[in-house]
Amino acid sequence: MRYHESEPRNKETEKRMTDYTETLKTGLVDVGMRQELVDRAMELCRTGQADDLVRFLKVQRCELVEEMHESQRKVDRLDYLIRQTKQN
Repeated sequence: MRYHESEPRNKETEKRMTDYTETLKTGLVDVGMRQELVDRAMELCRTGQADDLVRFLKVQRCELVEEMHESQRKVDRLDYLIRQTKQN
């Protein structure tokens, strides 16, 4: 959601921003983001830096994908060990 300080604020705009910031914070906590990173994202949101927030979220997404790939490599290794154990 983009908000520019020059735009007039009305109750509807305020409600949308409040709803969005609550959704953003809850989502970041839900994915296990460290508090300092949640704080950084919330600051970007609060100051209206939507493009920077999107870049920040994309970086965090890439890190989660890498963690997922690392976990998959571990699962694959355990599967290999299970197969080897069954053959012996």
